[in-house]
Amino acid sequence: MLGTAGLTLEVPGRTLVAGLDFRLAPGDCCAVLGRNGAGKTSLLLALAGLRPPAAGTVRLDEAPIATRPRREVAQRVGILLQDETESFWGTTLEYALLGRFARAGATFGADAEGEAAARTALAEVDLAAHAAQPFRTLSGGERQRARFAQLLVQSPAAWLLDEPLAHLDLGHQAAAMRLAGRLAAAGGAVMIALHEPMWAARACSRALLLYDSGRFQEGPVREVLTQANLEALYGCRLEPAAAPGFPLFLPAS
Repeated sequence: MLGTAGLTLEVPGRTLVAGLDFRLAPGDCCAVLGRNGAGKTSLLLALAGLRPPAAGTVRLDEAPIATRPRREVAQRVGILLQDETESFWGTTLEYALLGRFARAGATFGADAEGEAAARTALAEVDLAAHAAQPFRTLSGGERQRARFAQLLVQSPAAWLLDEPLAHLDLGHQAAAMRLAGRLAAAGGAVMIALHEPMWAARACSRALLLYDSGRFQEGPVREVLTQANLEALYGCRLEPAAAPGFPLFLPAS
């Protein structure tokens, strides 16, 4: 579905990822973890065909993604960006409808099927009551959920989510991760850049750790998300989250 061969990503003076061979297949839900600046966003942008690698290739259905028409790529690969403009002039419903662009028959004009899909997507992310509200007046967490709704309207086969839990309260974090799990269970290929190993361990089947100097580690979450690996990844000592008299409460599965 979506994979890399010898992928190397660099910024001036520094290698982020070196020689990554990786395949994101239907049904996968893969977490990407690493410190700030480790290359999580750069990796997702490269997988979406939005950033050329320093070396290696990104392949979509075995063909180099750089050779595929952008409209075709948008029908197959969707990305939830970490940073987006907040100046969109329209309503929340119209913002969600932007996800229809890759599949719409015309750029302008009525699209009853698209509007129905957008309303369903807004309901999925608990924004149905905000459909007529100007997008720019939404809170940070509401805007993040609207971005997810836009991606649901796009309905790609591969879902690249860059910090989708940013600005979300605990309940909506749980809902977002359950949704990611449902997308994978339905045959989607899902990759999620996270800062929360808890959610990665609970909701994902695989994990990709991006260390410094281009080093990486990938595999099943039970094998990869160990205390030793996470301490090396984040450069700090870790302790069990729960303590006597101070239990850790997590949302129910």
